[in-house]
Amino acid sequence: MGAKIEPLPPFTPDLYQRAWASVPHPTLPLLATAHANSVTVFSLSTLSKHSSLTGGHSRSVRTVTWQPGLKSHQLRLVTGSFDASAGLWSWNGDSNEVTSGERLEVDVTSHTKPTQEGEEEEEEEKEDWEFNLVLEGHENEIKSVAFSPSGQFLATCSRDKTVWIWEDVGVEDDDDEWETLAVLNDHDADVKAVAWAPDVPGRTRGARGKYSADVLASASYDNTVRIWREEGEGEWVCVACLEGHDGTVWGLQFESCPRSGDKFPRLLTWSADGSIRIWRLKEEPEEEDDETAAAAGSSVFRSGLGGIPNTMRRSLREDWECTAVLPKVHTREIYSATWSAKTGMIASTGSDGTIALYAEDDKSSPTDPSGDTEMANTADAETKESSSSAWKVLTTVPVAHGPYEINHITWCKRFDSGAERKGEQEMLVTTGDDGVIRPWKVTTQ
Repeated sequence: MGAKIEPLPPFTPDLYQRAWASVPHPTLPLLATAHANSVTVFSLSTLSKHSSLTGGHSRSVRTVTWQPGLKSHQLRLVTGSFDASAGLWSWNGDSNEVTSGERLEVDVTSHTKPTQEGEEEEEEEKEDWEFNLVLEGHENEIKSVAFSPSGQFLATCSRDKTVWIWEDVGVEDDDDEWETLAVLNDHDADVKAVAWAPDVPGRTRGARGKYSADVLASASYDNTVRIWREEGEGEWVCVACLEGHDGTVWGLQFESCPRSGDKFPRLLTWSADGSIRIWRLKEEPEEEDDETAAAAGSSVFRSGLGGIPNTMRRSLREDWECTAVLPKVHTREIYSATWSAKTGMIASTGSDGTIALYAEDDKSSPTDPSGDTEMANTADAETKESSSSAWKVLTTVPVAHGPYEINHITWCKRFDSGAERKGEQEMLVTTGDDGVIRPWKVTTQ
């Protein structure tokens, strides 16, 4: 299989300043881009500016995430800033008029009206976004923010080497009440990124009656990735430490495509060492745990492991193994990678300004040299198993943003006029130091 990556018209207007990341809304045709001390929201239908969020932070906004699971007329996102705070924003549109993503766009952008001089009047537009709440606690700049699939939990991580987990405890959807659930401090250096396992059928695998369904992963400058689970109500524990990268782990993402046999989603990591790795949980038989859970009732996890004494519990440690190292393409640090929920293809980019596209070779043998199980979190790594996989490079795009570094890449659905099947087709979006947000058409051959 071959592929082609072709540029689409860039989002307008150019930001004319370094931009850090662009994050698509989970259901609506919107894209939020973090740059300077603000966020610009673009329409994926028109590839133009939709609205902006300004005035909430005193330093650069480096990360942003949308809260999922809200009503169709509601928009809420969280920004993470170098001022060591996370900000909660909401859009106060007319709930009686907004009933769909398309209507939502019309309603918001209608507040940006041309003046007599032909300039945009933004005073009313700014009023649509409200800076509701500041989450404080980190001692240094926040590197990453991420919502759990339900939107109940928010994870933040920082240069202060900690991961914080916050819970939305508001009774109503409009309530802005959050509590700190846990502060995780097992990393030995700055924590660069956090990611939650998606809500796919295999997400509860590995819980074994001990943990909740939510699984969090964190990447750090200490070259490791840690896996976290909620053992009891509000008690989060590190169940695995993945070692193998020889440099800062810049980011990570769980696989969103459901796996055959409802297996637990794999984990993608990328690093300053120029490598991209894929990890999997070595799952254990669950028969015994299912019986325990049935005997103790449906609230085993919430009741402290079903009353099982500490001395009788199984080890909390999970075994993860690296099943693939993607072919080396990049000559410098890899800043970002993204795993398609639709096609399973992976795209990456970084300091060298190159976009690379990869696909998994389902016909590869388990002894393919691209497979790798040596970099596992166990001291005695096992030999390669049939679960190991090989990946191949489909195509590359050098100097995709000219001489500028590319800080972020993501898959998102197409809603623009050039899409044959709006909301189904995917495109890539890259964000770089040149302040240009570039969409890319991907076709396979």
